[in-house]
Amino acid sequence: MFQDEGRFGRICDPRNCWAPEGERPDAPMQFVREYTYAFAAVSPLDGTLDSLILPEVNTRTMSLFLSEVSSRHPGDFILMFMDRAGWHRSGALSVPENINLEWLPPYSPQCNPVEHIWDEIREKWFANRVFKSLDFVESVLCNALRSLENNTSIVAGLTGFDWILSLL
Repeated sequence: MFQDEGRFGRICDPRNCWAPEGERPDAPMQFVREYTYAFAAVSPLDGTLDSLILPEVNTRTMSLFLSEVSSRHPGDFILMFMDRAGWHRSGALSVPENINLEWLPPYSPQCNPVEHIWDEIREKWFANRVFKSLDFVESVLCNALRSLENNTSIVAGLTGFDWILSLL
């Protein structure tokens, strides 16, 4: 599995969108700096996605996420690839017995397929929207993650490894 965290909040990120020819589309904007964080782990081969929404990113919340992934796959041994964030390498990080951590090369987000999950969520659920509260951001994020967790074929396609299955 590959693991990453994504920050989602009330600050807008305007994106291109379709509009009738000759018309300029309206894209609402706001600059409220309130954020929540999504933790995700994906298995690109079969499209399994595990996620949690947590209020901050640190060693304690990372330990909580690893425990959740472990409990969702009790009979499996998980080789988890992740970046070298400080909370990933902390001596206080609690790593379950059925998970072994390995590191991606430094400064290489392109090696982490979870980045494609964040792109999909931002494009399909967050583009050109204004959120009235952080609770509403979390609600939309929860719907997005639940939708992706329930559709392994889309996740496998997004994370770029579905072509391997055609070779088998």
